[in-house]
Amino acid sequence: MIPPQNPDSPICSAKGCRAPAVWVLAWNNPKLHTPERRKTWLACEEHREHLSSFLGMRGFLKDVVRLAEWEEPGAGDEGRPGGEGSAADG
Repeated sequence: MIPPQNPDSPICSAKGCRAPAVWVLAWNNPKLHTPERRKTWLACEEHREHLSSFLGMRGFLKDVVRLAEWEEPGAGDEGRPGGEGSAADG
């Protein structure tokens, strides 16, 4: 069972998942984005591997970082979690 969460807490980007996010998957599509651009998907423990594989098979995955580390001051402001949408499939 998924633990209750704060409505403002980040949630997993996997389609239909409402679990709290634990991981940030930083990616870009080289056909659309400049090399330094990072888009983000968020992942719970259960969906981290699936979402990483989805992005990795396409050559889009650049980094996988714990959400707590991503949010640390000085971690960079380019691809903060949120607002990037849900994963294409889940």
